[in-house]
Amino acid sequence: MLLWIAFLTGIPLLTLYLFDRTHYHRLRQYARFPQLPPSWIWGHMKTLDGVMGEGDRRRHIDQVFLEIHTKLDKPPLFVVDLRPVLYSICVICNHEVAEQISRASKAFPYSLPKGDVLGNFEPLIGGQSILSAQGSEWKALRKRFNSGFAPQHLISLLPGILDRVQRFIDILDDHARSGEIFALDEPCINLTFDIIGTVTMDTNLHAQGNPGTQSPIVTTFRQLVSLYRTNGSASWDQFKIVTKLQRWMLSRRLDAMLRNHVQKSYTAWKSRSSNAKNSRSVLALSFEGVDNLDANLLASTCDQLKTFLFAGHDTTSSLLQWAFYELSRTPHALRALRDELNEVLGPDSSSTAIREQLLSQRGESLLSRMTYTAAVIKEALRLHPPAGTGRFVSQGTGFNVTLPDGEVLCLDGMILHNCETIIQRDGKVYGVTKDAFVPERWIEHTTPGFTSNPNVKTESGSESGTGIPASAWRPFERGPRNCIGQELANLEAKIVLACTLRRFDFVKVGLGEVVRDSQGRAVMGEFRQYAVKEELFNIMEVTGKPVDGTQMRVLFAKR
Repeated sequence: MLLWIAFLTGIPLLTLYLFDRTHYHRLRQYARFPQLPPSWIWGHMKTLDGVMGEGDRRRHIDQVFLEIHTKLDKPPLFVVDLRPVLYSICVICNHEVAEQISRASKAFPYSLPKGDVLGNFEPLIGGQSILSAQGSEWKALRKRFNSGFAPQHLISLLPGILDRVQRFIDILDDHARSGEIFALDEPCINLTFDIIGTVTMDTNLHAQGNPGTQSPIVTTFRQLVSLYRTNGSASWDQFKIVTKLQRWMLSRRLDAMLRNHVQKSYTAWKSRSSNAKNSRSVLALSFEGVDNLDANLLASTCDQLKTFLFAGHDTTSSLLQWAFYELSRTPHALRALRDELNEVLGPDSSSTAIREQLLSQRGESLLSRMTYTAAVIKEALRLHPPAGTGRFVSQGTGFNVTLPDGEVLCLDGMILHNCETIIQRDGKVYGVTKDAFVPERWIEHTTPGFTSNPNVKTESGSESGTGIPASAWRPFERGPRNCIGQELANLEAKIVLACTLRRFDFVKVGLGEVVRDSQGRAVMGEFRQYAVKEELFNIMEVTGKPVDGTQMRVLFAKR
């Protein structure tokens, strides 16, 4: 009888306890943080889905966060509670706060740990990827592969890169002759696959060839990437058993191919044959000091190749598409870039002449003189960063950040998302042109009408040449864990633009198409950019990519 009474008494007490805990986590735990109105049951899941429904559901989640940021009157950070499906997310919107998360500290010498969210991408990047590795394991990987991505080393790989770019030019020639509308993402993706294969593995993946001639590494990798596409809703794909099984099977198949390649490469390198010693790939350099390619080292090496293949093709192909698009609707920028290329490389814009110039002893110097081209790349990455970063510190760590107004907040127990899409469109930093494509902002002596704010200080306290704090531009993130391949991405983009933009005119078709008057002339909009019928936007396909594959028509440029 007493047991029964205790049981009946315990039920309301347990119910009260659960109610109090749920009420705390939903409504009180993050009450100090800016956020949309939370639901006691759903947190922000229904609210987030409602914001997504206000526009095209395919748009990238960072664009949705940008809209929430505006709704909340642009705070330096805000919280999105997705428990129990995911951790709560703290979206970082201010460059000074983002810097506190990415920089090294006494407690976190390699900056804050990466978040668990990368676990979903393990089939794509590997379980020992440099992206997800922590602490000393990450430091060892970074040290092992750093030399392969050093600027001086990458310059030595120019012949192979130019070979792959020539094939890209040939493909664009075919499209220009036919006048057909095509998806620019396909040739850009295939080009960047071929370049990353050349640089990291010293192999031609033939991604730009016909489907039957492409390396199985490419076809398998692209199949794997396709399984990470979302439909723009609150997708549950990552939890589907069938999808997980498909990813696992393709990942195993890809691993077998890469293991075979790594083993053959190591055997050749150990043999000290003349050809092997001449190989300057990232993989070949990573063998220095390796006396035994044991099973663990082999698996780790394969995971890094998977990571480089993914990051090397995915982000750079998106960058190229956005650069071509933005230049197609910004005539003054296209003229300035072409003028610079004529000055630096000479009036002969043939691929043969450009190749000869870049492979000469002056090649590196010529590339460094392409300051406007570099500004175009930097501005495309500012407006359209391919991805953010996710960090995480567990409850009880005591990780605090200081907001610009001096308020201190503890960010324990949340995924910390440095949202570059918001940070790099901050009106306090970039002014009224924050949403416009203005390469001049990155050049110290800017065009009249496009000057930066001279009163903005860098994080070191000194004024930068452009007045833009270094921490306010972070597409490759910052701190110890910045992107190992950023020099390759910049070099690659600079070479592609140099080889194509005096030869071709790009004309966007469909979404993002320019407005034309009754005589067919492009109508100029704000900030010296052509007005468009409807804005082009990124979707989420692991990283951000233009929604329609960047439908284009390419024409031979008038001489």
